[in-house]
Amino acid sequence: MNIRLDVHTHTIASGHAFSTLQEMAQAAAEKGLEILGITEHAPGIPGTCDPIYFRNLHVVPRQLYGVQLMLGAELNILDYDGNIDLSEFYWEKMDLRIAGIHSLCYTPGTVEQNTAAMIGAIRHPYVQIISHPGDGTAELLFEPIVQAAKEAHTILEINNSSLNPVRYKEKARTNNLELLRLCKQYDMPVILGSDAHISFAIADYSYIYELLQETEFPEALILNDKPELFLKSLKQA
Repeated sequence: MNIRLDVHTHTIASGHAFSTLQEMAQAAAEKGLEILGITEHAPGIPGTCDPIYFRNLHVVPRQLYGVQLMLGAELNILDYDGNIDLSEFYWEKMDLRIAGIHSLCYTPGTVEQNTAAMIGAIRHPYVQIISHPGDGTAELLFEPIVQAAKEAHTILEINNSSLNPVRYKEKARTNNLELLRLCKQYDMPVILGSDAHISFAIADYSYIYELLQETEFPEALILNDKPELFLKSLKQA
């Protein structure tokens, strides 16, 4: 693949990342990307930016170093109904809205409750991408999640960072293989996410490629080399 976009990254504004917005954009340009998504953690994550950060996104140019910037948030799924943090006032100011389950903001329940939580977020009119659904933070039923995502036009992410052995996400590999097989079965496009917390990790999908080969996942269903299709696939509230 000719990788042309990465839309799940974080800057120092998230509190536990290590590069500035300009450093991230410059690195994306050097790697030949056309689109870079910067999705800072929403307030449920300790040390991240205040909500005023998202209110002020309008001050940032959406083209830097020849790269289209899409600025938004990685929102937190909060409960079994799939509610997310912040509010519509802030969501409307974002180019990109990702939502995921994070252990600091979500108490896992039964597999049915966890699945309902994710499906609730999938169906949320403002949520466009679900981050790292296969990382194992909560036990999930993946077939209904893939079915709901296809119906709601919400994109599921295959997350490179959660596959890194240093993260100790023991179920991530098995879960992501299952997700890929189901997305292939249901003809459901996916987005590869670096979840980069430093500029050097932008567009690094090195842990994912083995899984794509093992599942013989169709290149046609991967959005990272198709900027126009990616933009067209993003649902609008």
